Amino acid sequence: MSDLKLHRTEVKAANGETIRLVYDQNEDVLDIFFGENEPATGVELTDHILLRLNQTTGRAVSLTLLHFSVLSERTEYGPRSYPLDKLEELPENLRELVVRAVTTEPVTQFLKVSFFQESPTKRVPFTYVETYHFASAA
Repeated sequence: MSDLKLHRTEVKAANGETIRLVYDQNEDVLDIFFGENEPATGVELTDHILLRLNQTTGRAVSLTLLHFSVLSERTEYGPRSYPLDKLEELPENLRELVVRAVTTEPVTQFLKVSFFQESPTKRVPFTYVETYHFASAA
C-alpha cells in the first residue's frame, strides 16, 4: 500500500465563505469544495475538469481537477487553456446552469472562462485554471 500524500488547506471566497482545497499528490488531483456538502450532479467540463452542481439551487458544490499540475501549468504565452467541449453534450437547461456556475463566484476564483470567436456566429468557450489560491494546496 502506497503512502497517501494529501495536502489540505482552506481559503476564503470573496463572499467570506470557506473553501476547502484537498490535493492528492500521488494522483495529482485537486478537489475544491465550496461550502457544505449537498446533493449534486457531476458534470464534465473537459476530460480533466469535473463540476459538481446542485441543480435545484444552481450552486457549485465542488470542482475536481485531474492532472492538476498539467492543468495549472504556465507557458511562455500564459496559462494553458482548455476548450469546454463537454458543454455541447449537455441538455440546454443544464448547460445554462453550468455556464452560470462557472462564470460566477466562487468558481471564478479558480477557473477563468473566455471564448474563441471561431466565426461570426460561433464562439468556442475555453477555460484555464487560476493558480493564485493553490500555492499552499499543491
